[in-house]
Amino acid sequence: MSLKRSLIADQRGAVAFEMPSVYLFLILVVLVPLADLGIAYYQYASAWEALRAFGQSIQYSPPTDVTSTSSWSTTARNKADSRYPISVVQVMCGDTVTLCAAGNTGSPKFYSYSTNITLAPMVLRSVLCTSGNTNSCTFTLPYTERFQ
Repeated sequence: MSLKRSLIADQRGAVAFEMPSVYLFLILVVLVPLADLGIAYYQYASAWEALRAFGQSIQYSPPTDVTSTSSWSTTARNKADSRYPISVVQVMCGDTVTLCAAGNTGSPKFYSYSTNITLAPMVLRSVLCTSGNTNSCTFTLPYTERFQ
């Protein structure tokens, strides 16, 4: 009888039965959503850095004709990060930051462009993807910088 009483009084093994459920809770509720946020932040930061690097390449090595964005595709876009292709390059004129056109006589001072980020979250789809797509979602990240 003393062995039975000592086993009942000693309940150190009870934790071993609870640990799989605790680990499962921690992994599914805490770690996987944190991994989703970490991946999303890393992709956002990488895309933002690609946009800044593209802007710096234009600033330090400007195209011959700044107002013609078609010439930018052969010079600056080739220097950009291939994971985040640059699109919608627009040149803004004057201090009012309006598109350069025939009626706008201001000198070109700003350029605006964007890239896309595609996220494929494992758990936080409803939080990170507001577009309603179930597998992945795409965001456009705009960037505007003064070059003059």
